[in-house]
Amino acid sequence: MSRLFIDLYLDEDVNVLVADLVRARGFRVTTTQAAGQKGATDANQLAFATSQGNTILTHNRVHFEALAQKYFEEKKTHSGIIIAVRRPPEELSRRILILLDAVTADEVENQIRYI
Repeated sequence: MSRLFIDLYLDEDVNVLVADLVRARGFRVTTTQAAGQKGATDANQLAFATSQGNTILTHNRVHFEALAQKYFEEKKTHSGIIIAVRRPPEELSRRILILLDAVTADEVENQIRYI
């Protein structure tokens, strides 16, 4: 089934204000804290996001690039990974919204995007 809009899952290192700012534009966003996943490993975070059909947003480039490689090698799928440079929440939200307006959920599946 095709999915048009990306649903985001914010890793716990992403400021929760980003969730509010992106939600205000009509997108669905879940945070690690709201999902009860605070303190879970990066592997568990990606697995949880994938189980919910959510693309994960993180600042943790090194670990999530390695996880994406592992998923590829094991022929597992994920709902996408967005790796963001640390920026003020307003700037990060602006960059996320540009991506969300340009890319579908299907297009980000099994991909890493950098913002």
